[in-house]
Amino acid sequence: MIRSHLLAAGLAARLVAGLAAGLTLAALPAAAQTLPGGPGGQPTDINADQAIEWHQDVKAYVARGNASAKRGETTLYGDVLTAYYREGGPGKGNEVFQITSEGNVRLIGPTQQVYGDKLVYDMDRKVAVVTGKDLKLITPTDVVTARDTLEYYEGQGFAVARGEAVAVRTDRRLRADVLIGQFAKGPDGKTAMNRIDGSGSVVVTTPTDVARSDKLVYSVPDNTAVLLGTVRITRGDNQLNGDAAEMNMATKVNRVIAGPASGGRVKGLLIPGDVQASNSPGTAPAKTR
Repeated sequence: MIRSHLLAAGLAARLVAGLAAGLTLAALPAAAQTLPGGPGGQPTDINADQAIEWHQDVKAYVARGNASAKRGETTLYGDVLTAYYREGGPGKGNEVFQITSEGNVRLIGPTQQVYGDKLVYDMDRKVAVVTGKDLKLITPTDVVTARDTLEYYEGQGFAVARGEAVAVRTDRRLRADVLIGQFAKGPDGKTAMNRIDGSGSVVVTTPTDVARSDKLVYSVPDNTAVLLGTVRITRGDNQLNGDAAEMNMATKVNRVIAGPASGGRVKGLLIPGDVQASNSPGTAPAKTR
């Protein structure tokens, strides 16, 4: 459902890897500077309407006023961009270990756009966190929003949306307190979203069904969601309740499963004459042994 671009804030790694020592610009309007990249890396172009500053006391470079940092096809924008560095040994120069963007944050890449109020990228841990109001990720196929944070753990291959997290693709919607997307390489060698886990107040919405549960495991390749804990699926006025369920969004077939918590039985309410009755959610209960 959500591809590897979910929480594309991890692309900030490519932006900041090229920042290095040697920035000595005075605070001049419409400042611009090209910084050398790391070993074999591309240069990073820094621009700002107001100034680019070198703060030696706190070991930081600061770009102010509609600032941007561009590297390759990806650009990070913000009212203020700050790159923190540590001094290297003799002949090694300085090394940037963290970059922040504050105010009107936008991370624009070839296939994704990320919006927030603040972005922090920790280069040592390869972790990016975006916070603020109206957190949003937009890709050609998906829109992901969150109330608290959008996080990307580049080294571990997963991303997290926290706080009323919602992922929307066309006519399907996943909602949970926390959504976690896991990445895997496909046959073509490209990284894509492989699985989504949801926890807390899970709601899955399709054109025909609304399902609620405590937990969610969604297989992107199979287009199938497994719901766990206090499951309720409704279609029209019809309803089925159980301990678990499987929703196949390709075939539109739902299977509600009974377990010990429900006494080994699936409970349902089917309304005679309902236009949806002939296509009610789920099938006969599959009892656990």
